[in-house]
Amino acid sequence: MVLLIASVGYYLLSGQGFLILYPIAAVGISYLGIRSMIGTKERTEALKEKGKDPERMRRTALMWVIVANVVVLFLLKYVNFCINTINGIAFFSGRQEALLSGLSWFVPLGISYYSLSLIGYVVDVYFGIAQPLKSPAKLALYGMFFPCMLSGPILRYREDGNQFFEPHSFDYVQVTRGMQRMLWGFFKVLVISERMALIVNTVYGDYTRYPGVFIWLGTIAFAFQLYTNFSGGMDIALGIAQTFGLKLPENFDRPFFSKNISEYWRRWHITLGVWMKEYIFYPLLRSSFFTKLGKNMRSKFGKKKGKQLTTFAGMFVLWFTVGVWHGGDWKYVIGSGLLHWFYIVSGELLEPWFDKGMKRLHINPKAGWLNGFRILRTFFLVNIGFVFFRAASVGDAFRMLKEAVTVWNPAVLVNGAVFGLGLDWIEFTIAMVSLLILLMVSLLEEKGSVREKIGRKKLPVRWIIWYGLLFYVILLGYYGPGFSATEFIYQGF
Repeated sequence: MVLLIASVGYYLLSGQGFLILYPIAAVGISYLGIRSMIGTKERTEALKEKGKDPERMRRTALMWVIVANVVVLFLLKYVNFCINTINGIAFFSGRQEALLSGLSWFVPLGISYYSLSLIGYVVDVYFGIAQPLKSPAKLALYGMFFPCMLSGPILRYREDGNQFFEPHSFDYVQVTRGMQRMLWGFFKVLVISERMALIVNTVYGDYTRYPGVFIWLGTIAFAFQLYTNFSGGMDIALGIAQTFGLKLPENFDRPFFSKNISEYWRRWHITLGVWMKEYIFYPLLRSSFFTKLGKNMRSKFGKKKGKQLTTFAGMFVLWFTVGVWHGGDWKYVIGSGLLHWFYIVSGELLEPWFDKGMKRLHINPKAGWLNGFRILRTFFLVNIGFVFFRAASVGDAFRMLKEAVTVWNPAVLVNGAVFGLGLDWIEFTIAMVSLLILLMVSLLEEKGSVREKIGRKKLPVRWIIWYGLLFYVILLGYYGPGFSATEFIYQGF
């Protein structure tokens, strides 16, 4: 009850308090759907005697829950995407278009996160994977737990749900470790992300003035801005939960160390990737349409190639959905969706050729330098997607990529021009030192938890480290013009 009251209070104080009606309605619809499925299952024999199909009734209840949540999500977040897509077609009148566009003003906090968590839970209840909650208050806590409202993570009840309703006594270690993780999140967001934002805004705000190398610098800065903002927000959310004795799922696993795009998406926004696979990709491949498609493909192209082509078709739908989830704009569909589908498909198709080439050149596939090359290659490909993600439009993204490869101006790296991108040499130095600290900690985390390693040190050493980081954040955190402590990039998705 304490956590539920805290979650409701957080929502009421986070902006327009009346928008709490949306998550309450989503919880209510999900609860009614679950009760309907339970009641139908308990009355199976009686319903059969009356000539009714219990399984069909349960499936109908499930579909009502899914449709209700998806329709609200679509109307509030993606109707503008449809309007822009069919722009120029005489479909909406000006009054209708203005009305639908106005719906975006009523988007509640965390709608994507609580909607997906609730849908996943109800689906799991339907298939008997998760136990149905009989208390609407418990379901409300699971669906509206306040640390998850800004940027996730997306919960799965089968792994994360029961702990919300178990007793948790005060645990000094959990409280301190949670606060330490929150502090690390503040370091990422306030010291690094806010400074990177200045470079990004300068370059992307007037890319015709900053072509060539400037665009690459601005895009790399955006990669670190987005990563430190999103993962820092996760550190804060998971740290808050840990102080209560709760363990939320990890959402990041040092993604910029990935050697290919598939690995990158196993490390970046982990809970979204897992959710999309569990509730969209795998059910899609098991659907009657894809079953028939697979048979046709195998008959035409052989068993192995046919299965591969069918999987690629399912992946296209998956990545299109991932792109749309990121925002109602084609730049997200391309930059966060279809471009990555193209990377993965191309990589799988070309992998045999790469393997043959390395054998002919007598290159050890496990060589350290080759792994370094793979990491840099993956980072480069991801950054191309970030150009679409950050640019104002798809057209601007293509124009920026053109300017980035056609203008040759490497001299800006040594003539001091980089200090005109929003950070003077002092601020730039702070940013680079902070990124170096982030890199060193990330490398150490590859071998285990840094907090646990620090926790095994003597008390004076621990205090020097944590109070040093605390004052580093207080003194060097960037609180510039327009700064808002409640704004996170991914809360808009």
